[in-house]
Amino acid sequence: MTEDSTMTSERDLGRYTEEQVDEFYASGQWTDENFTELLRSRAESNPGKVFITDGTYALTFAELYAASQRVALGLHRRGLRAGDRVAVQLPNWAAFVVVAAALSRIGVVMVPIMPIYRKDEVAHVVSDATIRMAIAPAEFKGFDYVSMFDEIRRESATLESIVAVRAGDDARDALAARDIAVFEDLIVEDVDVVDIDAELDFRVHPDDPFVIVYTSGTTSRPKGCLHTFNTYASGARALAVAFGHTEADVQFGPSPITHTTGLVTSVLIPLMAGAATHVMAEWSPVAGLAEIQKYGCTAAVTATTFLQTLLAAADEHPDADLSSLRVWTCAGSPIPATVVENANAKLPTTSILSLYGRSENLTTTTCQVTDDPGRAITSDGAALPGAEVKIVGPDGLEVPRGTEGDIAYRGPSHMIGYLNRPDATAELFTPEGFSRSGDLGVMDADGFVRVTGRTKDIVIRGGMNISVREVEDKLANHPDLLALAVVGMPDEKLGEKVCCYVVPKDGHEPPSVDDLRSYLTDRGVAIQKTPERVIVIEELPMTATGKIQKHVLRKKVADELNQPTAAGAQ
Repeated sequence: MTEDSTMTSERDLGRYTEEQVDEFYASGQWTDENFTELLRSRAESNPGKVFITDGTYALTFAELYAASQRVALGLHRRGLRAGDRVAVQLPNWAAFVVVAAALSRIGVVMVPIMPIYRKDEVAHVVSDATIRMAIAPAEFKGFDYVSMFDEIRRESATLESIVAVRAGDDARDALAARDIAVFEDLIVEDVDVVDIDAELDFRVHPDDPFVIVYTSGTTSRPKGCLHTFNTYASGARALAVAFGHTEADVQFGPSPITHTTGLVTSVLIPLMAGAATHVMAEWSPVAGLAEIQKYGCTAAVTATTFLQTLLAAADEHPDADLSSLRVWTCAGSPIPATVVENANAKLPTTSILSLYGRSENLTTTTCQVTDDPGRAITSDGAALPGAEVKIVGPDGLEVPRGTEGDIAYRGPSHMIGYLNRPDATAELFTPEGFSRSGDLGVMDADGFVRVTGRTKDIVIRGGMNISVREVEDKLANHPDLLALAVVGMPDEKLGEKVCCYVVPKDGHEPPSVDDLRSYLTDRGVAIQKTPERVIVIEELPMTATGKIQKHVLRKKVADELNQPTAAGAQ
């Protein structure tokens, strides 16, 4: 790698000041090592160690590095250049890490998309991020991804190429006839790996754009969080220390690696530690028991529901051996105390931790393996070293300890900004430069935070953020409905599910759950976002200014279910 891009001082690092950047480099939170150089160092120091397994494929550090270099050259020869954006909608397959490393090698910005998303959500990302190429499965869980992207391509001004992963040889001709490449076509075999750098002749700076991860919030459309490798790597480095990772660890990854949690914890943390990782494309608690035992998995970071269902499966399969597990961290929503206590009883050698984060800055607070075990019951952890967290009021200034307010972050893992949304980015920051989360919390005297609610109108289903407005907008033209409101309802396993209150038009039959789910999925909405309960109501409760009183609706459904109202619903 001989050519470098512009100097750090000339890069767009958003609201990071020169003083902050200097401090991050001086402290080692940011470094001058990019993704490719980190992977190469692992391939040189421990070439034969298996880094990633997915149940079908296994790649050593050396094999992963060589494969990513060959794919990078193939992408470069197809015309991709630094700054281009490529959508990657892959399950938890080893191929994802090959693709991520290849794109990073040539400075192409990866835009990962979770496999559950369908045309409506995916087309928005393709348009918003001006995607040039899409890499997706030929088929996964019965869904034809390449046909979806082909439809999007016909309507897109930027999407040029589609690459199918795990396409059978019998499908190659049919795909070629539709101008769809297969993944193997990207792999350049006629050049020695040691000579590839000479042809590419380009070094990516770790402060260059690395990934754009989309996150749902209060708006009807998700926003793209633009991160550099340094903002992502700083979070991974800190978590590796917090979780006590060493080369002996094997990360267990059922969480989607096309989103923040999986990408950081199943790829970057084990890579930073020189450890190994096992990813799981389709979650099954019984299969999870077997794979943890087979691969000797030691650590996991997942939504709480993964741990709950795993423990339930372990009760039914008492011969399952989970003794390899050293630490399990629950993220995505506050972990109920009963879950921690149950896990501690059934996994006595495993530290059960709680983490609170967001795509904008990865980890906001987390418990660490060195903390008192009770911290996971009473809090969602504290800020990591090198980062700061405050609870702020409407004026952006810190409120007294023990007072509820907006959880705000300042530190090295914050995104550069929302893609194409400078105003939304600016609105995040307090006068002191802290990024408001929109989530409510209380901080104790020791700096530990308990997430108590949220100001955003979202439903958190099994760790997945669902924009309420997105669902409501899709239902706005339903022919049988006069009015509707979507809220979160409590669920013991998933934390929350989507509930829809409906006011039918005069003379119209109210739609059933199945009716609304079909209506939404026919319009490209992922099934996980659709209502799982429909409540018919004569009129929606309103404020004097005409706003729907959603806290009333949340309490109503919680009372019907005989459950406490979900956090943040007050």
